[in-house]
Order: sequence, then structure tokens, then C-alpha cells
Amino acid sequence: MDLKKLAGQAGQFLTRAVQYTEEKIGSAEKTELDGHFESLSLQAESAKQWTEKLLTGAESVLIPNPGNRVEDMIFEKIEKRRPNRLSNLEYLGLDMVQAGNEFGSGTAYGSALLKVGGAEQRLGLVEREYISNAVQGFIQPMRKFLDTEMKTITREKRLLETKRLDLDACKSRLRKARSLDGHSSQKDAVDPKVLVAQLQAEQELIEAEADLRKAQADFDRQAEITKLLLEGVRSSQAAHLRHLNELVEAQAQYYEQSHKVMVELQKDLASVPFNPSAVGAFDNSVPVFQINDEEIDLKSPTSP
Repeated sequence: MDLKKLAGQAGQFLTRAVQYTEEKIGSAEKTELDGHFESLSLQAESAKQWTEKLLTGAESVLIPNPGNRVEDMIFEKIEKRRPNRLSNLEYLGLDMVQAGNEFGSGTAYGSALLKVGGAEQRLGLVEREYISNAVQGFIQPMRKFLDTEMKTITREKRLLETKRLDLDACKSRLRKARSLDGHSSQKDAVDPKVLVAQLQAEQELIEAEADLRKAQADFDRQAEITKLLLEGVRSSQAAHLRHLNELVEAQAQYYEQSHKVMVELQKDLASVPFNPSAVGAFDNSVPVFQINDEEIDLKSPTSP
């Protein structure tokens, strides 16, 4: 381990901490960024917050179960794919088909269950295709925007803040060096101690000026890099609009196919003969209770 390098990093960290603390209590000046930069920064932060909110809402619509959303996220990170699970509609369809087979396809109810169960399974497949298209066309690219561009901007903004603290610390050091040099120059230079102090003050001033020039150059370069990244956020809206259109296209296709499945189901059910007596309907029957061996007609008047 390079102890000299480690000590230098610790010294830089301490200098930044002191500068930050002095700025907070108002005893140190702070370099302000220009208004255009601040405006770009606010726009980028707004884009980040709204993109996160839109993603959360879209994921809640596409995958309502929070547990499934967590499972999908883990699979995407580890397996680089989403788990292939049956939808609730497909589970319902399977149950209906099994019930229809149990009751018998020869009965009206059993036949209807088989037809509805098959339609529910087809709806489930349509829904899964819709979710897949929406995730690929909207969720994934928007999340990539957050994970790449916005994270890069956040990292560069933090680095810019570090460069600003270094710059302002150098400015404070230069002011102190100039003040010290001014005081030492007013003293009698005949005294050897005064002469040494003057030489030290001049050397400190030279070093402070050199450090300030370097810190200013580093800050300006980092500010320009960050500004270019911030300006790119606005241009990303064109891509976001394309992703939004893909989401709408996926939804339109989903509802169109779902409507087609339901229309076909209605036609199929209309062909199923409906015989109330065959399915045990009691609309026209007379309610009868039997007590011991005597049957009581509930529709007939009772004697007091």
C-alpha cells in the first residue's frame, strides 16, 4: 500500500470536509455555477424523477403482483431473462377445462366450461405476449436510460462538486497566503527570522497560486463534461417518445386480440343448447318441504 498516496487522499478529504463545513456555517465563499447549468441540472433531475415514476406505474399495471416483479428483477440480473410463468387467466382456463371434463362434454355446462376455459387460456397467452412486448419496448429501454445516462450524470455531478470544493479550498488558501505575505513584507527584513518568514510566505503564495490554477482548470473541464451530459438528457426525449409509442402499440394489439377472442367465445356459447330442466333450474318448480311423511307446498296458503 502506498502510504504517501493514502496520506494525500486523506488530506484532500479533510480539506474538502473543512471547506464544506465552512460553507454551511457561512464563513467561506462558494463558487456558483451559471444559471444555464443550474437549469439543465433541474431539468435532468425532473426527467429522472418522472421516468422512475412512469416505470413504477407501468410495472404495476403489467405485473400487479409485487412478488412477481421482484422475481423478474432477480431473473433479469442473474439469468438475463424473465421467468416464463403462466398467467392467472391461464390458470383459470385450466381449472375450467378440468371441470368441464369432469362434468362431461356431453352436458351443456361441461361443454360451456370447456369452451370458456379454452378462451381464457388464449387470453392468457395474449396477455403474456402483451407484457413481453411492453417490457421490451418500454420498460427495458427506459430503465436502461436510468441505469446508464442518469447514473453517469449523477456520478459526474458528484465529481464536479468535489472539484468545486477543491477549487474553493484553493481560493481560501490563496487568500490566506496573500494576507500572510502582506503582513511579512511590512516587517523589518534585517531580522533573520523575519527574512525566513517572508521567504516561506512567498513560497506558500507561489504554491497556492499554482494549485488554484490547476484546481480551476480541473473544475472548468469537469463542468464542461457535466454540461454536455445534461444537454443530452433533453435530446433523449425523442427516444422516449418512440418507446411510448411502442407501449401504446402493444396495448392496442392486446385489446384487439382479446376482443377477438371474446367475440368468438360468445358465438361458440350461443351454439350450446340451454335446457333449464337439464341443468337443474328451479324457476318454474314449486318449492316443497317434507316433514316426516307429509309434503308441504310452500306456495299454497297455510291454515292458522
